[in-house]
Amino acid sequence: MSMNTLPAGRPVLFCSMALLLLLTTVEVSAQALRYRDRQPQRYQISARASQLDPRAKEHPEIGFVFEADGKPQDVENAIVDTRVAPRGELVIWLMGHNTALFDRLADYGFHAIQVHYANRWFDKVCLEKPVGEMCRGNVRLEAATGEDFSDQVEIPLPDGMKERTRVFLRYLAKQNPQAGWNHYLTVDGNNVRWDRVVLAGSSHGSTTAARFAVHQRVARVVMFCGPRDQYQVWQKLPSATPTNRYFGFSHVLDDGWKADHYCRSWELLGLHEHGPIVNVDEVSAPFGNTRRLITTCDVNNDARRAHSCVQPGGSACKDADGKFVHEAVWRYLFTHPINQTGEAVPMDPGCNKEQR
Repeated sequence: MSMNTLPAGRPVLFCSMALLLLLTTVEVSAQALRYRDRQPQRYQISARASQLDPRAKEHPEIGFVFEADGKPQDVENAIVDTRVAPRGELVIWLMGHNTALFDRLADYGFHAIQVHYANRWFDKVCLEKPVGEMCRGNVRLEAATGEDFSDQVEIPLPDGMKERTRVFLRYLAKQNPQAGWNHYLTVDGNNVRWDRVVLAGSSHGSTTAARFAVHQRVARVVMFCGPRDQYQVWQKLPSATPTNRYFGFSHVLDDGWKADHYCRSWELLGLHEHGPIVNVDEVSAPFGNTRRLITTCDVNNDARRAHSCVQPGGSACKDADGKFVHEAVWRYLFTHPINQTGEAVPMDPGCNKEQR
């Protein structure tokens, strides 16, 4: 039936329906994201990577499996709150799901996801003595990209962080279109818009986040209790991501801090060019606009707790009223304008950069 033979009023009805559809989705441009959600709310979505992509497979040789002890290991998580003005940036968290962190990211206006990718290799490769200076960095890059950077592992594209992110975003864009997940994909859906991505992680995850950001330009990198890789030199490679976009936070009783692993990585990455190390318990936000933050908060002299206390969660430091003391720090790490930086300072001669 042609438009000319439609019953009277049909074109108007068609246009009205089209307009209604537009109002339930989002308006996406190259620079801005604005929700068009008729029922604004917080969305929390999870799915199994092995069910989203038939190409995904296990790698038991590095302890990377879909189930263990009868429990799924490949669950991926996402959050967004369409009641909050969107920042137009996606946080990819490279560790196990952290509900407390994700709640804050949604409050800040981010989309956030945690993907399951082949990252269980850490104590199973690069065991030769002395370990090669690029060995761990190359494995990290292969795990992140699914491309052949290392002779220690064989991680194909579907099992790397990069492709897992793309597949999960396509799923989210279909299942939750009113939340604007397609803002982080190219129009054809074949690539992630990395210029709109904040990579974040703790410990092992913060190290991989930094390694990927050296390789691929991203919007920001947030590194809790890391990066490490003390025998590696990838940290001083020319970085695709400008150095003012890296932010680090550590406790001074963390074993990685006490052994100069983190200060070493921070300086090799060039973060001293954007301000000194600042104790957040002594200086208020915006902490001199620096990129290197530490805390001395009371963790009962427990190095394990010190390692995890810098991120939201059960180990985080609290005040006498039971409130988290680092709320301003977490917001700063993820939202401080990247063009606002501190004054450059010399490298610290007391931080051991030669650790072989």
